[in-house]
Amino acid sequence: MEYVEERPYHFRIPRRGDMRVPGVVFASPALLRDAEKSLEQVVNVATLPGIVGASYAMPDIHWGYGFPIGGVAATNVDEGGVVSPGGVGFDISCGVRLLAADCDGRALEPVLPALMDGLGQVIPRGAGPGGVWRLSNRELELVLRGGSRYAVAEGHGEERDLWRCEDGGAVADADADRVDARARERGLGQVGSLGSGNHFLEVQRVAEVYDEPVAGAFGLARDQVCVMIHCGSRGLGHQICSDHVRAMDRAMARYGIGVPDRQLACTPVDSPEGRAYLGAMAAAANYGRANRQLLAQAARRVFRREAGARLTLVYDVSHNLAKVETHRVDGEQRRLCVHRKGATRAFPPGHPELPKDLRAAGQPVLIPGTMGTASYVLTGVPGGDAFHSTCHGAGRVMSRHQAARTIGGKQLRERLEADGIAVRPVSWRGLAEETPEAYKDVDAVVEASEGAGLCRKVARLVPLGVVKG
Repeated sequence: MEYVEERPYHFRIPRRGDMRVPGVVFASPALLRDAEKSLEQVVNVATLPGIVGASYAMPDIHWGYGFPIGGVAATNVDEGGVVSPGGVGFDISCGVRLLAADCDGRALEPVLPALMDGLGQVIPRGAGPGGVWRLSNRELELVLRGGSRYAVAEGHGEERDLWRCEDGGAVADADADRVDARARERGLGQVGSLGSGNHFLEVQRVAEVYDEPVAGAFGLARDQVCVMIHCGSRGLGHQICSDHVRAMDRAMARYGIGVPDRQLACTPVDSPEGRAYLGAMAAAANYGRANRQLLAQAARRVFRREAGARLTLVYDVSHNLAKVETHRVDGEQRRLCVHRKGATRAFPPGHPELPKDLRAAGQPVLIPGTMGTASYVLTGVPGGDAFHSTCHGAGRVMSRHQAARTIGGKQLRERLEADGIAVRPVSWRGLAEETPEAYKDVDAVVEASEGAGLCRKVARLVPLGVVKG
């Protein structure tokens, strides 16, 4: 693959063939070597109708469905720009929620084993059904329309949980009527559950603060205990993606659209199929936010009982969404459909969509590491590239099968606990699949994101214990 390093952490793939825009990858040379196969997907995305700017990839880029994970692409809605479910992925609105405790690591140390046991007992995990909140059909409808707002109204949270959540806790243009019966069936029993794979609930300690004023605005201080939750929309979101990929694959010919990979199935944003997908996707996003809301409440109860501590929401942000946003392109404000797949929005200080108490500091950007490694809190910066987007995590370098062949789950747990990290897995195989060696170096990924001018480091968090999906 031909590419040129234009400046540190900024590589350009020149236009060729059917590419409408160049490719741009934010990475170090070492990170780029791990992503050679995925660069072809960056090229494929650059062929989408209506794409503007570039086909972008974040430092954690790796192979995905259609789009690379870590891919960002924006299409011009008013000039036939398309929306592609592959640009969001199957786990719609998968994201990260960070809560801060009113205690430090030293105070938590004596009760950490009991706390982790308690969390392991109340946090549903695994691939099947089983959630904190068993919904009726009517309640599911209200979750799809209201997200965290409905959950809080029903007593599962507090008002701050809404204004410290992306979109105030709910996407306004959700269309529950576009969510079919099979997706609803899969979603009924999973609200308030981690799922499997790389999803987790982690108890952490703030090990380092790089920007004290911004950390203070976020509600973070050195040695403070935090809880990070990473999960999404479970089977409901997966079903919605599957359904709409099939529908768009059948419809593309009617719009004269051809794509180099059928996994990039797409239709114009303003087409019936495009509007149907965006409405269903927004409903799944609301489900994902309610999911994290219920898990946060379960964690709060355990912290209160075992540690006498209170958890306050720092922020909740998704990294698998397509959203219609206004950005300046070629000197003019344009209405764009911004796909972020395995990529996090990183709005700068002063952005009108940020809550008032965060507007001067910028948006909290939450970057989980892997088991046994640090996670990071960053903030958006003025002039951020890729429509104010950045990385979402470390990025895989091994398949789950490869990872499980390198180490046994019991061996990995022993290693982590020898390092002082309490582990509560749902299965040994699932634990082995998420060994830290299966991922890129999160420190290098964050360094590349900051070096490329996408965001700025605020704090570094280290794990104390993890409840694993």
